[in-house]
Amino acid sequence: MSDIIKAAAELLGQLRSNKPLVHNITNYVTVNDCANAVLAIGASPIMADDIGEAVDITAISSALVINIGTLNHRTVESMLAAGKKANELGIPVVFDPVGAGASRLRNETTRAILSEIKVSVVRGNMSEISFIAGLNANTKGVDAAEEDIASGDAAQAAVALAVAEKLECVAAITGATDIITDGKRIAAVSNGHKMLSDVTGTGCMTTALVGSFCGAGRDAFVAAVAGIAAMGIAGEIAFENAGSKGTGSFHMAIIDAISRLDEKILFERARINETYR
Repeated sequence: MSDIIKAAAELLGQLRSNKPLVHNITNYVTVNDCANAVLAIGASPIMADDIGEAVDITAISSALVINIGTLNHRTVESMLAAGKKANELGIPVVFDPVGAGASRLRNETTRAILSEIKVSVVRGNMSEISFIAGLNANTKGVDAAEEDIASGDAAQAAVALAVAEKLECVAAITGATDIITDGKRIAAVSNGHKMLSDVTGTGCMTTALVGSFCGAGRDAFVAAVAGIAAMGIAGEIAFENAGSKGTGSFHMAIIDAISRLDEKILFERARINETYR
């Protein structure tokens, strides 16, 4: 059993015991799925995106998740204010740059968040993280472009490392193989099922899970690995139990699988390869 799998499983136990409050300023397409995923993994979700309370809610939370999936100027103000309060109090911030590279508003918001807020983890697809790295990103709306998907694990690792070093944070690129790095440690997670890409919001749910694990422990790298592996394992179990029924049943089965995930299942099913630079 590798050290990273053991650490991820132990963190899951801590999460279920501590039930951290996780503040999500996320998009309205997936907000219900994210809340249910956070609940299923054992944390407590709260979704407060009004500027009148975003800072106050952040102050009592164990982690803050910022997701720019459905942007408007009102919530951007709340994101920045909440992120600054989290930094002030030492609360981890997880950032999901949904669709970065697709529009001027998304690009400007991504740059503002990363320049004004110290993030603990940034999680996205290859196109989104490539944009943050300052590379040419072949974005396809909120999805990764085929060119970026086909770039391979080595290219993904190079981009993730560039972002981790640039922002001094954990950078995670999710895809067929998920790559997570803090600039020194690199983890490749091979869990998951291709049917996850047929359900809207699985990326957002993954980020919410990472936020939940960040709220339970101090090591953002382990938290990111654990959250991403948890989603991948849930996707595998959901396919085994309901994949033949269609995407609606598969969608519900994901939440079922997350709710039943425990240290033993993570131990037995996690496929994580960790290397060091």
